[in-house]
Amino acid sequence: MNISKYISDKISEVQSGTFTSSVTKIAIISIAAGIAIMIVSFAILEGFRNEIREKIFSFSAHLQVTKYDTNNSYEGAPISSNIGITDSIAGVKKIQPFARKTAIIKTDEEVLGVVLKGVGEDYDLSTMEQNLETGGLISYNDTASSKEVLLSQTIADKLKLKVGDEAIFYFIQNPPRARKLQVKGIFKTGLEEFDEVFVIGDIQLIRELNNWPDSVAGGIEVVLKDFNQIDRVAENVFDEMNYDLQLEKITDRHAQLFDWLKLLRKNVIIFLVLIIFVATFNMISTVFIMIIERINMIGVLKAVGATDAQIRKVFYFRGLNLTLKGMFWGNILGLGFCAIQYYFKIIPLDPENYYMDTVPISWNFGIILILNLITLILTMLAILVPAAMVARIKPVKAIKFD
Repeated sequence: MNISKYISDKISEVQSGTFTSSVTKIAIISIAAGIAIMIVSFAILEGFRNEIREKIFSFSAHLQVTKYDTNNSYEGAPISSNIGITDSIAGVKKIQPFARKTAIIKTDEEVLGVVLKGVGEDYDLSTMEQNLETGGLISYNDTASSKEVLLSQTIADKLKLKVGDEAIFYFIQNPPRARKLQVKGIFKTGLEEFDEVFVIGDIQLIRELNNWPDSVAGGIEVVLKDFNQIDRVAENVFDEMNYDLQLEKITDRHAQLFDWLKLLRKNVIIFLVLIIFVATFNMISTVFIMIIERINMIGVLKAVGATDAQIRKVFYFRGLNLTLKGMFWGNILGLGFCAIQYYFKIIPLDPENYYMDTVPISWNFGIILILNLITLILTMLAILVPAAMVARIKPVKAIKFD
């Protein structure tokens, strides 16, 4: 039988209402609150990061290859769809051509300048589908270009258009050309730089307007298997490119948004470090109090032959028991709150400021496990500090201690 564990279980059976009982409850509550806050904070942080990144990815892939041109216009010079970059490059998931063309939309009451982004049937619009408010995705056919487009909610409101309505697009070129296009769907990302500018349409329409063959596009987007490997894959893609092309990473193209996400993560990490510090400090204080209240017991144990290591283990097991209880309830509270928000969306947000209408939740059980392990390890190390006090206690003085 483990004597230290047995004694630890016995001294844990304190009567409710005593000072020791109150202190142990405070220790459990502090650890539970710390774990719960950390789980919720990381779940919301990752939710924000994932939601905003997916909204950005719905308009542009991880890497973009275009013709090297000093002109900063939206359209750019055309390039061949076959530029030697394939999904055989390590880390590349998909290659998809696109084209852009500026236009003016005219309705009976309003006029608005936009940029039509043309994509093909093989273009991955799954992320855009998640942003749809009403309607559906563009329908393609083999005989002619599709006359359907996707508008943002912002553009639709300004032009007073809804799904099924038609509007005339005047494309800026020489000579100007006009096309009557139908609204197939209305999306909303909350990102003004996209919602106020872009309309999604058929790339074949842009090819027809520019008199391009099917083998030409305005650029090539490269979708990666893992966004976190963007720097390494960008180097591989760059090595395969022709000298007259340029490569741009999405982190550079939308640097302001990605820098904001990095800053947000740093702030949360600092906040969590402070929470862990408070929880471990509370555990140190709790064990100190338990040792002081058990000075007589420590003296008796030493008098009957117990070693300092055995006595330290008594309080170590006690601290471990409190930590595990706190972690258990912390996980219940944290995961429970996340589940309620994930399924019922009880906490709303102002989309004008946060780019989404509810607090997002991301389930990353790897991070949750790491948070629990860090808390357990640090609190156990913290217990060693007051436990070291046992070696200084003299049996004679301890027995007389009152």
